Amino acid sequence: MLPSSRTQLGLFFILLCPANIIGLWWAVGSPLVMDPNSICRKTKRLAGKQAELCQLEPEIVQEVAKGTKLGVRECQYQFRFRRWNCTSHSKYFGKILQQDIRETAFVYAITAAGVSHTITQACSMGELLQCGCELTRSRAPPSPTVGPGTEGTAWEWGGCGDDVQFGYEKSQQFMDAKSKKGKNDIRALIDLHNNEAGRLAVRSYMRTECKCHGLSGSCTLRTCWRKMPHFREVGDRLLERFNGAFKVMGGNDGKTLIPVGDNIKPPDKQDLIYSADSPDFCSANRKTGSLGTRGRVCNSTAMDTSGCDLLCCGRGHRDETVVLEENCLCRFHWCCVVQCRKCSVRQELSLCV
Repeated sequence: MLPSSRTQLGLFFILLCPANIIGLWWAVGSPLVMDPNSICRKTKRLAGKQAELCQLEPEIVQEVAKGTKLGVRECQYQFRFRRWNCTSHSKYFGKILQQDIRETAFVYAITAAGVSHTITQACSMGELLQCGCELTRSRAPPSPTVGPGTEGTAWEWGGCGDDVQFGYEKSQQFMDAKSKKGKNDIRALIDLHNNEAGRLAVRSYMRTECKCHGLSGSCTLRTCWRKMPHFREVGDRLLERFNGAFKVMGGNDGKTLIPVGDNIKPPDKQDLIYSADSPDFCSANRKTGSLGTRGRVCNSTAMDTSGCDLLCCGRGHRDETVVLEENCLCRFHWCCVVQCRKCSVRQELSLCV
Protein backbone atom coordinates (compact mmCIF):
# COMPACT_ATOMS: atom_id res chain seq x y z
CA MET A 1 0.00 0.00 0.00
CA LEU A 2 1.37 3.39 -0.99
CA PRO A 3 1.30 6.35 1.40
CA SER A 4 -1.60 8.75 1.24
CA SER A 5 0.52 11.57 -0.22
CA ARG A 6 1.39 9.28 -3.13
CA THR A 7 -2.30 8.43 -3.47
CA GLN A 8 -3.29 12.07 -3.71
CA LEU A 9 -0.46 12.78 -6.14
CA GLY A 10 -1.58 9.93 -8.39
CA LEU A 11 -5.19 11.13 -8.35
CA PHE A 12 -4.11 14.72 -9.02
CA PHE A 13 -2.05 13.55 -11.99
CA ILE A 14 -4.95 11.67 -13.54
CA LEU A 15 -7.39 14.51 -12.97
CA LEU A 16 -5.08 16.83 -14.90
CA CYS A 17 -4.40 14.24 -17.58
CA PRO A 18 -6.23 14.90 -20.90
CA ALA A 19 -7.44 11.30 -20.89
CA ASN A 20 -11.12 11.03 -20.04
CA ILE A 21 -13.14 9.71 -17.13
CA ILE A 22 -11.64 6.20 -17.28
CA GLY A 23 -8.39 7.55 -15.82
CA LEU A 24 -10.21 9.22 -12.96
CA TRP A 25 -12.11 6.09 -12.02
CA TRP A 26 -9.08 3.83 -12.33
CA ALA A 27 -7.50 6.07 -9.73
CA VAL A 28 -10.53 5.41 -7.54
CA GLY A 29 -10.68 1.72 -8.39
CA SER A 30 -7.00 0.99 -7.96
CA PRO A 31 -5.38 0.02 -4.66
CA LEU A 32 -5.05 3.78 -4.13
CA VAL A 33 -8.71 3.89 -3.15
CA MET A 34 -10.21 7.21 -2.14
CA ASP A 35 -13.76 7.96 -1.06
CA PRO A 36 -15.89 8.38 -4.22
CA ASN A 37 -17.65 11.29 -2.51
CA SER A 38 -14.39 13.21 -2.61
CA ILE A 39 -14.25 12.59 -6.35
CA CYS A 40 -17.77 13.91 -6.80
CA ARG A 41 -16.74 17.18 -5.18
CA LYS A 42 -14.66 17.74 -8.30
CA THR A 43 -17.77 17.81 -10.51
CA LYS A 44 -16.43 20.73 -12.56
CA ARG A 45 -14.15 18.18 -14.21
CA LEU A 46 -17.01 15.76 -14.91
CA ALA A 47 -19.35 15.81 -17.90
CA GLY A 48 -23.01 16.77 -17.41
CA LYS A 49 -24.48 13.30 -16.87
CA GLN A 50 -21.60 12.33 -14.60
CA ALA A 51 -22.02 15.42 -12.45
CA GLU A 52 -25.77 14.79 -12.38
CA LEU A 53 -25.24 11.26 -11.07
CA CYS A 54 -22.86 12.57 -8.43
CA GLN A 55 -25.43 15.07 -7.22
CA LEU A 56 -28.63 13.00 -7.47
CA GLU A 57 -27.51 9.37 -7.14
CA PRO A 58 -24.31 9.18 -5.09
CA GLU A 59 -25.06 5.53 -4.27
CA ILE A 60 -24.75 4.75 -8.00
CA VAL A 61 -21.41 6.53 -8.06
CA GLN A 62 -20.30 4.33 -5.17
CA GLU A 63 -21.08 1.27 -7.32
CA VAL A 64 -19.23 2.85 -10.25
CA ALA A 65 -16.13 3.05 -8.06
CA LYS A 66 -16.56 -0.60 -7.00
CA GLY A 67 -17.04 -1.64 -10.62
CA THR A 68 -13.88 0.13 -11.64
CA LYS A 69 -11.97 -1.62 -8.87
CA LEU A 70 -13.39 -4.92 -10.13
CA GLY A 71 -12.15 -4.03 -13.62
CA VAL A 72 -8.68 -3.20 -12.28
CA ARG A 73 -8.37 -6.57 -10.54
CA GLU A 74 -9.59 -8.49 -13.57
CA CYS A 75 -7.29 -6.60 -15.94
CA GLN A 76 -4.32 -7.36 -13.70
CA TYR A 77 -5.32 -11.04 -13.55
CA GLN A 78 -5.73 -11.37 -17.32
CA PHE A 79 -2.43 -9.59 -18.05
CA ARG A 80 -0.37 -11.02 -15.19
CA PHE A 81 1.90 -12.98 -17.57
CA ARG A 82 2.23 -10.31 -20.25
CA ARG A 83 4.86 -7.64 -20.79
CA TRP A 84 2.32 -4.96 -19.88
CA ASN A 85 0.74 -6.32 -16.72
CA CYS A 86 -2.00 -3.70 -16.34
CA THR A 87 -0.16 -1.65 -13.77
CA SER A 88 -2.18 1.13 -12.17
CA HIS A 89 0.96 3.14 -11.39
CA SER A 90 -0.24 6.69 -12.07
CA LYS A 91 2.88 8.01 -13.82
CA TYR A 92 2.75 5.23 -16.38
CA PHE A 93 -0.94 4.41 -16.60
CA GLY A 94 -1.86 7.94 -17.68
CA LYS A 95 0.45 7.53 -20.67
CA ILE A 96 -1.25 4.29 -21.64
CA LEU A 97 -4.62 6.08 -21.68
CA GLN A 98 -3.27 8.80 -23.96
CA GLN A 99 -2.51 6.23 -26.66
CA ASP A 100 -5.12 4.49 -28.77
CA ILE A 101 -3.60 1.00 -28.53
CA ARG A 102 -4.98 -2.49 -27.91
CA GLU A 103 -4.20 -2.32 -24.21
CA THR A 104 -6.25 0.87 -23.86
CA ALA A 105 -9.13 -0.82 -25.69
CA PHE A 106 -9.13 -3.59 -23.08
CA VAL A 107 -9.00 -1.05 -20.22
CA TYR A 108 -12.07 0.76 -21.51
CA ALA A 109 -13.98 -2.46 -22.12
CA ILE A 110 -13.20 -4.12 -18.77
CA THR A 111 -14.01 -0.88 -16.90
CA ALA A 112 -17.40 -0.44 -18.58
CA ALA A 113 -18.11 -4.14 -17.99
CA GLY A 114 -17.12 -3.89 -14.32
CA VAL A 115 -19.38 -0.91 -13.74
CA SER A 116 -22.31 -2.63 -15.46
CA HIS A 117 -21.72 -5.86 -13.52
CA THR A 118 -21.40 -4.21 -10.10
CA ILE A 119 -24.46 -1.97 -10.46
CA THR A 120 -26.56 -4.92 -11.64
CA GLN A 121 -25.38 -7.04 -8.72
CA ALA A 122 -26.21 -4.24 -6.27
CA CYS A 123 -29.74 -4.18 -7.69
CA SER A 124 -30.18 -7.92 -7.13
CA MET A 125 -28.82 -7.65 -3.59
CA GLY A 126 -31.34 -4.93 -2.73
CA GLU A 127 -28.62 -2.35 -2.10
CA LEU A 128 -30.08 0.31 -4.43
CA LEU A 129 -33.50 1.93 -4.15
CA GLN A 130 -33.69 2.70 -7.89
CA CYS A 131 -33.77 -0.94 -8.97
CA GLY A 132 -34.30 -4.49 -7.83
CA CYS A 133 -34.87 -7.87 -9.46
CA GLU A 134 -35.53 -8.09 -13.16
CA LEU A 135 -39.15 -7.58 -14.21
CA THR A 136 -40.30 -10.60 -16.20
CA ARG A 137 -44.03 -9.97 -16.66
CA SER A 138 -43.70 -8.65 -20.19
CA ARG A 139 -41.14 -11.15 -21.43
CA ALA A 140 -42.21 -14.09 -23.55
CA PRO A 141 -41.14 -17.34 -21.91
CA PRO A 142 -38.01 -18.73 -23.60
CA SER A 143 -37.00 -22.36 -23.35
CA PRO A 144 -34.68 -22.66 -20.35
CA THR A 145 -31.89 -25.19 -20.39
CA VAL A 146 -33.38 -28.65 -19.92
CA GLY A 147 -31.52 -30.95 -17.55
CA PRO A 148 -31.74 -34.72 -17.02
CA GLY A 149 -35.12 -35.83 -15.76
CA THR A 150 -36.82 -32.47 -16.36
CA GLU A 151 -38.41 -33.19 -19.74
CA GLY A 152 -41.97 -31.91 -19.83
CA THR A 153 -41.64 -30.21 -16.43
CA ALA A 154 -43.74 -27.06 -16.05
CA TRP A 155 -41.83 -23.91 -15.24
CA GLU A 156 -42.29 -20.19 -14.72
CA TRP A 157 -40.23 -17.07 -14.30
CA GLY A 158 -39.50 -16.31 -10.65
CA GLY A 159 -36.70 -15.87 -8.17
CA CYS A 160 -34.58 -12.75 -8.47
CA GLY A 161 -33.23 -12.35 -11.95
CA ASP A 162 -30.45 -9.84 -12.55
CA ASP A 163 -31.71 -6.55 -14.00
CA VAL A 164 -28.76 -6.28 -16.37
CA GLN A 165 -30.48 -3.60 -18.45
CA PHE A 166 -30.41 -1.16 -15.52
CA GLY A 167 -26.68 -1.79 -14.97
CA TYR A 168 -26.07 -1.47 -18.70
CA GLU A 169 -27.85 1.90 -18.89
CA LYS A 170 -26.13 3.38 -15.83
CA SER A 171 -22.72 2.26 -17.10
CA GLN A 172 -23.53 3.81 -20.46
CA GLN A 173 -24.73 7.03 -18.84
CA PHE A 174 -21.57 7.48 -16.79
CA MET A 175 -18.79 5.94 -18.88
CA ASP A 176 -19.86 7.33 -22.27
CA ALA A 177 -20.77 10.87 -21.21
CA LYS A 178 -17.51 12.62 -21.95
CA SER A 179 -16.71 10.73 -25.16
CA LYS A 180 -20.12 11.58 -26.65
CA LYS A 181 -19.23 15.27 -26.59
CA GLY A 182 -16.63 14.65 -29.27
CA LYS A 183 -18.20 11.64 -30.97
CA ASN A 184 -17.10 12.78 -34.44
CA ASP A 185 -13.48 12.42 -33.33
CA ILE A 186 -11.89 9.04 -34.15
CA ARG A 187 -10.61 8.55 -30.60
CA ALA A 188 -14.04 9.23 -29.14
CA LEU A 189 -15.65 6.80 -31.59
CA ILE A 190 -13.16 4.10 -30.62
CA ASP A 191 -13.65 4.69 -26.89
CA LEU A 192 -17.43 4.50 -27.24
CA HIS A 193 -17.14 1.28 -29.26
CA ASN A 194 -14.88 -0.40 -26.67
CA ASN A 195 -17.12 0.73 -23.80
CA GLU A 196 -20.05 -0.92 -25.56
CA ALA A 197 -18.06 -4.10 -26.23
CA GLY A 198 -17.39 -4.37 -22.49
CA ARG A 199 -21.04 -3.93 -21.54
CA LEU A 200 -22.16 -6.46 -24.16
CA ALA A 201 -19.70 -9.00 -22.74
CA VAL A 202 -21.98 -8.92 -19.69
CA ARG A 203 -25.45 -8.37 -21.17
CA SER A 204 -25.18 -10.74 -24.13
CA TYR A 205 -24.18 -13.76 -22.05
CA MET A 206 -26.90 -13.99 -19.44
CA ARG A 207 -27.61 -17.55 -18.35
CA THR A 208 -30.84 -19.16 -17.16
CA GLU A 209 -30.87 -20.81 -13.73
CA CYS A 210 -33.75 -22.88 -12.37
CA LYS A 211 -34.84 -24.42 -9.07
CA CYS A 212 -37.08 -27.47 -8.72
CA HIS A 213 -40.21 -27.49 -6.57
CA GLY A 214 -42.35 -30.47 -5.60
CA LEU A 215 -43.15 -33.02 -2.91
CA SER A 216 -40.54 -35.59 -1.84
CA GLY A 217 -37.87 -34.10 -4.05
CA SER A 218 -39.94 -34.30 -7.23
CA CYS A 219 -39.60 -31.63 -9.89
CA THR A 220 -43.21 -30.90 -10.79
CA LEU A 221 -42.46 -27.21 -11.25
CA ARG A 222 -39.31 -25.26 -11.91
CA THR A 223 -38.82 -21.59 -11.16
CA CYS A 224 -36.29 -19.93 -13.49
CA TRP A 225 -34.48 -16.62 -13.54
CA ARG A 226 -31.64 -15.01 -15.48
CA LYS A 227 -28.18 -14.40 -14.00
CA MET A 228 -25.14 -12.53 -15.23
CA PRO A 229 -22.01 -14.46 -16.18
CA HIS A 230 -19.29 -14.58 -13.53
CA PHE A 231 -16.92 -11.67 -14.03
CA ARG A 232 -14.00 -14.01 -14.67
CA GLU A 233 -15.93 -15.25 -17.71
CA VAL A 234 -16.33 -11.64 -18.83
CA GLY A 235 -12.58 -11.06 -18.47
CA ASP A 236 -11.77 -14.27 -20.37
CA ARG A 237 -14.10 -13.27 -23.18
CA LEU A 238 -12.67 -9.76 -23.45
CA LEU A 239 -9.13 -11.15 -23.48
CA GLU A 240 -10.11 -13.24 -26.51
CA ARG A 241 -11.37 -10.05 -28.14
CA PHE A 242 -8.12 -8.32 -27.20
CA ASN A 243 -6.11 -11.04 -28.93
CA GLY A 244 -8.21 -10.58 -32.07
CA ALA A 245 -8.64 -6.80 -31.85
CA PHE A 246 -9.18 -4.83 -35.07
CA LYS A 247 -6.98 -1.95 -36.16
CA VAL A 248 -9.12 0.84 -37.63
CA MET A 249 -8.87 4.31 -39.09
CA GLY A 250 -11.39 7.10 -39.39
CA GLY A 251 -13.57 7.44 -42.47
CA ASN A 252 -13.69 10.61 -44.55
CA ASP A 253 -17.03 11.57 -43.04
CA GLY A 254 -15.52 11.67 -39.52
CA LYS A 255 -18.35 9.47 -38.26
CA THR A 256 -17.29 5.96 -39.29
CA LEU A 257 -14.40 3.60 -38.57
CA ILE A 258 -12.79 1.54 -41.31
CA PRO A 259 -10.69 -1.61 -40.69
CA VAL A 260 -7.08 -1.27 -41.78
CA GLY A 261 -5.95 -3.85 -44.37
CA ASP A 262 -7.42 -5.58 -47.39
CA ASN A 263 -10.43 -7.90 -47.27
CA ILE A 264 -10.94 -7.48 -43.52
CA LYS A 265 -14.51 -7.75 -42.30
CA PRO A 266 -15.78 -4.79 -40.27
CA PRO A 267 -15.58 -5.36 -36.51
CA ASP A 268 -18.87 -6.18 -34.81
CA LYS A 269 -20.13 -4.53 -31.65
CA GLN A 270 -18.36 -7.01 -29.36
CA ASP A 271 -14.93 -6.70 -30.99
CA LEU A 272 -12.24 -4.45 -29.50
CA ILE A 273 -10.71 -1.84 -31.79
CA TYR A 274 -7.66 0.44 -31.78
CA SER A 275 -5.86 2.76 -34.21
CA ALA A 276 -2.18 2.75 -33.13
CA ASP A 277 0.37 -0.02 -32.68
CA SER A 278 1.45 -0.87 -29.14
CA PRO A 279 5.00 -0.38 -27.89
CA ASP A 280 6.84 -3.61 -27.14
CA PHE A 281 6.88 -2.84 -23.37
CA CYS A 282 10.32 -4.47 -23.08
CA SER A 283 12.16 -1.49 -21.59
CA ALA A 284 11.07 1.20 -19.18
CA ASN A 285 9.81 4.24 -21.05
CA ARG A 286 7.75 6.88 -19.30
CA LYS A 287 6.65 8.40 -22.61
CA THR A 288 4.85 5.23 -23.64
CA GLY A 289 3.83 4.12 -20.15
CA SER A 290 6.09 1.05 -20.22
CA LEU A 291 7.60 -0.14 -16.94
CA GLY A 292 9.72 -2.70 -18.80
CA THR A 293 10.07 -6.35 -17.83
CA ARG A 294 13.39 -6.27 -15.97
CA GLY A 295 13.03 -8.16 -12.68
CA ARG A 296 9.70 -9.77 -13.66
CA VAL A 297 9.17 -13.40 -12.65
CA CYS A 298 8.96 -15.67 -15.69
CA ASN A 299 8.52 -19.37 -16.42
CA SER A 300 11.71 -20.84 -17.84
CA THR A 301 9.92 -23.86 -19.34
CA ALA A 302 6.78 -22.21 -20.78
CA MET A 303 6.42 -21.36 -24.45
CA ASP A 304 3.56 -18.88 -24.02
CA THR A 305 3.55 -15.21 -22.96
CA SER A 306 4.69 -16.16 -19.43
CA GLY A 307 7.82 -17.85 -20.77
CA CYS A 308 11.18 -16.23 -20.15
CA ASP A 309 11.97 -16.00 -23.87
CA LEU A 310 8.97 -13.81 -24.62
CA LEU A 311 8.55 -11.98 -21.32
CA CYS A 312 12.24 -11.08 -21.08
CA CYS A 313 12.37 -9.91 -24.70
CA GLY A 314 15.36 -12.11 -25.50
CA ARG A 315 17.56 -10.55 -22.80
CA GLY A 316 17.72 -13.79 -20.85
CA HIS A 317 16.93 -14.53 -17.23
CA ARG A 318 18.63 -15.43 -13.98
CA ASP A 319 17.61 -18.02 -11.43
CA GLU A 320 17.28 -16.99 -7.82
CA THR A 321 16.43 -18.90 -4.66
CA VAL A 322 14.19 -17.13 -2.20
CA VAL A 323 13.10 -18.21 1.27
CA LEU A 324 9.43 -17.69 2.07
CA GLU A 325 7.52 -18.22 5.29
CA GLU A 326 4.16 -19.96 5.17
CA ASN A 327 1.74 -21.61 7.57
CA CYS A 328 2.31 -25.31 8.15
CA LEU A 329 1.45 -28.14 10.57
CA CYS A 330 -1.92 -26.55 11.25
CA ARG A 331 -4.10 -28.13 13.94
CA PHE A 332 -7.69 -27.53 14.90
CA HIS A 333 -8.24 -27.11 18.65
CA TRP A 334 -11.71 -27.52 20.13
CA CYS A 335 -13.34 -25.08 20.04
CA CYS A 336 -12.71 -23.21 17.68
CA VAL A 337 -9.13 -22.23 16.99
CA VAL A 338 -6.71 -23.24 14.26
CA GLN A 339 -3.06 -22.98 15.29
CA CYS A 340 -0.25 -23.17 12.75
CA ARG A 341 3.50 -23.06 12.82
CA LYS A 342 5.63 -20.98 10.48
CA CYS A 343 7.79 -22.97 8.10
CA SER A 344 10.50 -21.69 5.81
CA VAL A 345 10.15 -22.82 2.21
CA ARG A 346 12.78 -22.42 -0.48
CA GLN A 347 11.46 -21.46 -3.88
CA GLU A 348 13.32 -21.22 -7.18
CA LEU A 349 12.40 -18.17 -9.25
CA SER A 350 13.39 -17.12 -12.75
CA LEU A 351 13.75 -13.35 -13.15
CA CYS A 352 14.17 -11.33 -16.34
CA VAL A 353 17.52 -9.54 -16.62
